[in-house]
Amino acid sequence: MSDWDIADIPDQSGRTFIVTGANSGLGAVTARALAGAGAQVVMACRDEVKARAVADTIGERAQVRRLDLADLDSVREFAESVGPTDVLINNAGVMALPLRRTAQGFEMQVGTNHLGHFALAGLLLDKISDRIVTVSSGAHLIGRIDLTDLNWEHRRYARWKAYGQAKLANLMFARELQRRLSAHGSSKISVAAHPGYAATDLQFHTESLISVIMPLGNRILAQSAEMGALPSLYAATADGVEPGGFYGPDRLGGLRGHPALSSSSAASKDEVSSRRLWDLSEQLTKVTYHFG
Repeated sequence: MSDWDIADIPDQSGRTFIVTGANSGLGAVTARALAGAGAQVVMACRDEVKARAVADTIGERAQVRRLDLADLDSVREFAESVGPTDVLINNAGVMALPLRRTAQGFEMQVGTNHLGHFALAGLLLDKISDRIVTVSSGAHLIGRIDLTDLNWEHRRYARWKAYGQAKLANLMFARELQRRLSAHGSSKISVAAHPGYAATDLQFHTESLISVIMPLGNRILAQSAEMGALPSLYAATADGVEPGGFYGPDRLGGLRGHPALSSSSAASKDEVSSRRLWDLSEQLTKVTYHFG
Protein backbone atom coordinates (compact mmCIF):
# COMPACT_ATOMS: atom_id res chain seq x y z
CA MET A 1 0.00 0.00 0.00
CA SER A 2 3.04 2.26 0.41
CA ASP A 3 2.68 5.46 -1.68
CA TRP A 4 -0.27 3.99 -3.60
CA ASP A 5 -1.37 6.47 -6.26
CA ILE A 6 -3.82 6.92 -9.12
CA ALA A 7 -1.38 5.15 -11.42
CA ASP A 8 -1.79 2.04 -9.24
CA ILE A 9 -5.53 1.68 -9.88
CA PRO A 10 -6.07 -1.74 -11.49
CA ASP A 11 -7.66 -1.86 -14.93
CA GLN A 12 -11.38 -1.13 -14.47
CA SER A 13 -12.52 -1.88 -18.02
CA GLY A 14 -16.00 -3.34 -18.12
CA ARG A 15 -16.86 -2.11 -14.62
CA THR A 16 -19.42 0.50 -13.62
CA PHE A 17 -19.13 2.90 -10.69
CA ILE A 18 -21.68 5.30 -9.21
CA VAL A 19 -20.07 8.33 -7.57
CA THR A 20 -22.31 10.71 -5.66
CA GLY A 21 -21.36 14.37 -5.65
CA ALA A 22 -19.06 13.97 -8.65
CA ASN A 23 -19.59 17.50 -9.94
CA SER A 24 -16.69 18.99 -7.95
CA GLY A 25 -13.92 18.35 -5.44
CA LEU A 26 -13.13 14.81 -4.38
CA GLY A 27 -16.02 13.38 -6.39
CA ALA A 28 -14.86 14.94 -9.65
CA VAL A 29 -11.30 13.69 -9.08
CA THR A 30 -12.66 10.22 -8.27
CA ALA A 31 -14.79 10.12 -11.41
CA ARG A 32 -11.88 11.21 -13.62
CA ALA A 33 -9.50 8.66 -12.12
CA LEU A 34 -11.95 5.78 -12.49
CA ALA A 35 -12.77 6.67 -16.10
CA GLY A 36 -9.05 7.00 -16.76
CA ALA A 37 -8.66 3.42 -15.56
CA GLY A 38 -11.29 2.24 -18.03
CA ALA A 39 -14.48 2.31 -15.92
CA GLN A 40 -17.89 3.59 -16.84
CA VAL A 41 -18.83 6.24 -14.27
CA VAL A 42 -22.32 7.39 -13.34
CA MET A 43 -22.00 10.85 -11.86
CA ALA A 44 -24.90 11.14 -9.42
CA CYS A 45 -25.31 14.86 -8.73
CA ARG A 46 -27.86 17.44 -7.67
CA ASP A 47 -26.26 20.15 -9.83
CA GLU A 48 -26.49 18.66 -13.31
CA VAL A 49 -25.03 21.72 -15.02
CA LYS A 50 -21.78 21.53 -13.05
CA ALA A 51 -21.75 17.76 -13.41
CA ARG A 52 -22.04 17.93 -17.21
CA ALA A 53 -19.16 20.41 -17.35
CA VAL A 54 -17.01 17.88 -15.50
CA ALA A 55 -18.32 14.99 -17.60
CA ASP A 56 -17.34 16.86 -20.76
CA THR A 57 -13.73 16.83 -19.57
CA ILE A 58 -13.90 13.08 -18.93
CA GLY A 59 -15.50 11.95 -22.17
CA GLU A 60 -17.74 9.10 -23.18
CA ARG A 61 -17.05 6.99 -20.08
CA ALA A 62 -18.97 9.46 -17.88
CA GLN A 63 -22.71 9.95 -17.72
CA VAL A 64 -24.67 12.35 -15.52
CA ARG A 65 -27.79 11.40 -13.57
CA ARG A 66 -29.69 13.68 -11.21
CA LEU A 67 -29.60 12.74 -7.54
CA ASP A 68 -30.61 14.99 -4.65
CA LEU A 69 -29.69 13.15 -1.44
CA ALA A 70 -31.72 15.68 0.54
CA ASP A 71 -34.92 14.35 -1.05
CA LEU A 72 -35.75 10.65 -0.68
CA ASP A 73 -38.12 10.85 -3.66
CA SER A 74 -35.11 11.80 -5.78
CA VAL A 75 -33.09 8.95 -4.25
CA ARG A 76 -35.79 6.46 -5.20
CA GLU A 77 -36.10 7.83 -8.73
CA PHE A 78 -32.35 7.61 -9.21
CA ALA A 79 -32.14 4.06 -7.85
CA GLU A 80 -34.88 2.94 -10.23
CA SER A 81 -33.11 4.54 -13.20
CA VAL A 82 -29.75 2.78 -13.00
CA GLY A 83 -28.77 -0.73 -13.99
CA PRO A 84 -26.24 -3.22 -12.62
CA THR A 85 -23.34 -1.55 -10.86
CA ASP A 86 -20.05 -2.87 -9.54
CA VAL A 87 -19.26 -0.18 -6.97
CA LEU A 88 -21.18 2.59 -5.23
CA ILE A 89 -19.10 5.42 -3.77
CA ASN A 90 -21.07 7.46 -1.22
CA ASN A 91 -18.99 10.61 -1.61
CA ALA A 92 -21.37 13.59 -1.60
CA GLY A 93 -21.77 15.67 1.51
CA VAL A 94 -22.45 19.04 3.11
CA MET A 95 -20.44 20.53 5.95
CA ALA A 96 -21.23 22.78 8.93
CA LEU A 97 -24.31 24.44 7.45
CA PRO A 98 -26.75 26.63 9.38
CA LEU A 99 -29.83 24.70 10.50
CA ARG A 100 -31.75 23.55 7.44
CA ARG A 101 -33.99 20.62 6.72
CA THR A 102 -34.32 18.13 3.87
CA ALA A 103 -37.49 17.54 1.87
CA GLN A 104 -38.55 14.95 4.46
CA GLY A 105 -37.71 17.22 7.41
CA PHE A 106 -34.37 15.71 8.46
CA GLU A 107 -31.56 17.96 9.68
CA MET A 108 -29.67 18.73 6.48
CA GLN A 109 -26.26 17.30 7.39
CA VAL A 110 -27.36 13.94 8.78
CA GLY A 111 -30.14 13.85 6.20
CA THR A 112 -27.81 14.33 3.24
CA ASN A 113 -24.57 12.74 4.42
CA HIS A 114 -26.03 9.72 6.19
CA LEU A 115 -29.75 9.11 5.63
CA GLY A 116 -29.66 9.89 1.90
CA HIS A 117 -26.75 7.53 1.36
CA PHE A 118 -28.27 4.90 3.67
CA ALA A 119 -31.41 4.91 1.53
CA LEU A 120 -29.45 4.91 -1.73
CA ALA A 121 -27.27 1.94 -0.79
CA GLY A 122 -30.29 -0.01 0.44
CA LEU A 123 -32.25 0.60 -2.75
CA LEU A 124 -29.27 -0.32 -4.92
CA LEU A 125 -27.96 -3.27 -2.91
CA ASP A 126 -29.35 -5.91 -5.27
CA LYS A 127 -27.75 -4.14 -8.24
CA ILE A 128 -24.29 -3.79 -6.68
CA SER A 129 -21.93 -6.69 -7.33
CA ASP A 130 -18.75 -5.70 -5.51
CA ARG A 131 -18.37 -2.82 -3.05
CA ILE A 132 -20.02 0.06 -1.23
CA VAL A 133 -17.54 2.78 -0.22
CA THR A 134 -18.73 5.44 2.21
CA VAL A 135 -16.74 8.62 2.74
CA SER A 136 -16.48 9.71 6.37
CA SER A 137 -14.12 12.27 7.91
CA GLY A 138 -11.70 12.84 10.72
CA ALA A 139 -14.52 15.00 12.09
CA HIS A 140 -16.21 11.77 13.21
CA LEU A 141 -13.96 12.10 16.27
CA ILE A 142 -16.08 15.01 17.54
CA GLY A 143 -19.30 13.21 16.67
CA ARG A 144 -21.89 11.90 19.08
CA ILE A 145 -24.98 10.02 17.91
CA ASP A 146 -28.10 11.17 19.73
CA LEU A 147 -30.65 8.52 18.84
CA THR A 148 -33.36 10.39 20.74
CA ASP A 149 -32.84 13.55 18.67
CA LEU A 150 -30.91 12.61 15.53
CA ASN A 151 -32.49 15.47 13.59
CA TRP A 152 -31.90 18.27 16.10
CA GLU A 153 -35.56 18.93 16.84
CA HIS A 154 -35.14 19.31 20.61
CA ARG A 155 -31.51 20.29 21.12
CA ARG A 156 -29.95 23.67 20.49
CA TYR A 157 -28.41 23.33 17.06
CA ALA A 158 -24.62 23.36 16.74
CA ARG A 159 -23.42 23.09 13.15
CA TRP A 160 -20.05 21.45 13.83
CA LYS A 161 -21.50 18.94 16.28
CA ALA A 162 -24.13 18.15 13.66
CA TYR A 163 -21.40 17.61 11.08
CA GLY A 164 -19.48 15.36 13.46
CA GLN A 165 -22.63 13.34 14.12
CA ALA A 166 -23.25 12.89 10.40
CA LYS A 167 -19.68 11.77 9.69
CA LEU A 168 -19.72 9.38 12.65
CA ALA A 169 -22.99 7.98 11.29
CA ASN A 170 -21.26 7.40 7.91
CA LEU A 171 -18.55 5.32 9.55
CA MET A 172 -20.94 3.39 11.80
CA PHE A 173 -23.14 2.63 8.79
CA ALA A 174 -20.21 1.33 6.72
CA ARG A 175 -19.13 -1.05 9.46
CA GLU A 176 -22.62 -2.21 10.35
CA LEU A 177 -23.34 -2.87 6.67
CA GLN A 178 -20.24 -5.07 6.52
CA ARG A 179 -21.33 -7.01 9.60
CA ARG A 180 -24.71 -7.68 7.99
CA LEU A 181 -23.20 -8.62 4.63
CA SER A 182 -20.87 -11.06 6.37
CA ALA A 183 -23.68 -12.53 8.45
CA HIS A 184 -25.59 -13.31 5.25
CA GLY A 185 -22.59 -14.84 3.49
CA SER A 186 -22.41 -12.09 0.88
CA SER A 187 -19.27 -11.59 -1.18
CA LYS A 188 -19.98 -7.84 -1.37
CA ILE A 189 -17.96 -5.64 0.93
CA SER A 190 -18.52 -2.32 2.66
CA VAL A 191 -15.55 -0.03 3.25
CA ALA A 192 -15.13 3.48 4.66
CA ALA A 193 -12.60 6.16 3.73
CA HIS A 194 -11.69 9.72 4.60
CA PRO A 195 -9.69 12.33 2.68
CA GLY A 196 -7.69 13.84 5.53
CA TYR A 197 -7.40 17.59 5.16
CA ALA A 198 -7.99 18.18 1.46
CA ALA A 199 -8.59 21.52 -0.21
CA THR A 200 -12.06 21.32 -1.79
CA ASP A 201 -15.08 23.53 -2.46
CA LEU A 202 -16.88 21.97 0.53
CA GLN A 203 -15.05 24.28 2.90
CA PHE A 204 -16.36 27.40 1.19
CA HIS A 205 -20.07 26.67 1.63
CA THR A 206 -20.40 26.74 5.41
CA GLU A 207 -21.82 30.30 5.35
CA SER A 208 -19.69 31.12 8.38
CA LEU A 209 -16.32 32.60 9.36
CA ILE A 210 -14.72 29.23 8.70
CA SER A 211 -15.12 29.87 4.96
CA VAL A 212 -12.87 32.93 5.38
CA ILE A 213 -10.29 31.13 7.54
CA MET A 214 -10.07 27.95 5.48
CA PRO A 215 -8.00 29.43 2.61
CA LEU A 216 -5.15 30.07 5.06
CA GLY A 217 -5.39 26.55 6.47
CA ASN A 218 -5.46 25.17 2.95
CA ARG A 219 -2.18 26.87 2.08
CA ILE A 220 -0.46 25.64 5.25
CA LEU A 221 -1.79 22.13 5.87
CA ALA A 222 -4.13 20.89 3.18
CA GLN A 223 -3.26 18.43 0.47
CA SER A 224 -4.80 18.54 -2.98
CA ALA A 225 -8.15 17.06 -3.88
CA GLU A 226 -6.20 14.58 -6.02
CA MET A 227 -4.44 13.30 -2.91
CA GLY A 228 -7.60 13.50 -0.81
CA ALA A 229 -9.43 11.21 -3.24
CA LEU A 230 -6.82 8.44 -3.00
CA PRO A 231 -8.27 6.66 0.08
CA SER A 232 -11.69 6.39 -1.61
CA LEU A 233 -10.12 5.19 -4.84
CA TYR A 234 -8.03 2.63 -2.97
CA ALA A 235 -11.08 1.38 -1.05
CA ALA A 236 -13.07 1.16 -4.29
CA THR A 237 -10.54 -0.59 -6.52
CA ALA A 238 -7.54 -2.12 -4.78
CA ASP A 239 -7.04 -5.81 -4.18
CA GLY A 240 -6.82 -6.90 -0.57
CA VAL A 241 -9.04 -4.19 0.86
CA GLU A 242 -10.16 -5.10 4.38
CA PRO A 243 -13.95 -5.56 4.61
CA GLY A 244 -15.28 -2.99 7.05
CA GLY A 245 -11.92 -1.19 6.96
CA PHE A 246 -11.40 2.55 7.27
CA TYR A 247 -8.81 4.07 4.95
CA GLY A 248 -7.24 7.53 5.11
CA PRO A 249 -3.95 9.37 4.61
CA ASP A 250 -0.95 7.89 6.37
CA ARG A 251 0.88 11.01 7.56
CA LEU A 252 0.47 13.93 9.98
CA GLY A 253 -2.11 12.09 12.04
CA GLY A 254 -4.22 11.30 9.00
CA LEU A 255 -4.22 14.82 7.54
CA ARG A 256 -1.98 14.13 4.54
CA GLY A 257 -0.39 11.30 2.64
CA HIS A 258 -1.16 8.11 0.78
CA PRO A 259 -3.87 5.55 1.67
CA ALA A 260 -3.49 3.37 4.74
CA LEU A 261 -5.74 1.81 7.35
CA SER A 262 -6.89 4.58 9.66
CA SER A 263 -7.73 4.63 13.36
CA SER A 264 -11.16 5.73 14.54
CA SER A 265 -13.09 6.56 17.68
CA ALA A 266 -14.48 4.03 20.14
CA ALA A 267 -17.96 5.30 19.26
CA SER A 268 -17.48 4.27 15.63
CA LYS A 269 -16.92 0.67 16.79
CA ASP A 270 -19.91 0.50 19.14
CA GLU A 271 -21.94 -2.37 17.67
CA VAL A 272 -24.99 -1.83 19.89
CA SER A 273 -25.30 1.84 18.95
CA SER A 274 -24.63 0.98 15.31
CA ARG A 275 -27.51 -1.50 15.28
CA ARG A 276 -29.80 1.07 16.89
CA LEU A 277 -28.75 3.71 14.36
CA TRP A 278 -29.43 1.24 11.56
CA ASP A 279 -32.92 0.50 12.87
CA LEU A 280 -33.67 4.21 13.24
CA SER A 281 -32.35 4.91 9.74
CA GLU A 282 -34.64 2.25 8.26
CA GLN A 283 -37.55 3.74 10.16
CA LEU A 284 -36.85 7.31 9.04
CA THR A 285 -36.10 6.53 5.38
CA LYS A 286 -38.61 3.69 5.05
CA VAL A 287 -35.88 1.71 3.25
CA THR A 288 -35.40 -1.87 4.43
CA TYR A 289 -32.29 -3.76 3.37
CA HIS A 290 -32.74 -7.20 1.81
CA PHE A 291 -29.65 -9.40 1.91
CA GLY A 292 -31.10 -12.61 0.51
